[in-house]
Amino acid sequence: MFASRQLFNIKRVTPLLDRVLIERCKAVTKTSTGIFLPEKSVEKLPEGIVIAVGPGKVANDGKQIPMNLKPGDRVLLPSYGGSSVKIDSKNETDYLLMHESEILAKLE
Repeated sequence: MFASRQLFNIKRVTPLLDRVLIERCKAVTKTSTGIFLPEKSVEKLPEGIVIAVGPGKVANDGKQIPMNLKPGDRVLLPSYGGSSVKIDSKNETDYLLMHESEILAKLE
């Protein structure tokens, strides 16, 4: 039930114009040998997964510029930028809302 509620809340968020909703990838908190790392030493990964995209930016002539990203794409994120979004108070997942132009690269 909790997963479906979380999914419902995510679907309620629709980015506008050229904005993209991204779920930040979680960093590994355990080494390959089984040692748990303290939270202070774990850095945020510069990667994320696109959850939702807006319709695209509107050019000066009124035509809409289509988005290059689609939901499910893995992207490389800048160190700073975007707006942190809290979708569900019970969920600890990090979401970012940023312009498509701020995203550094699309990962294959």
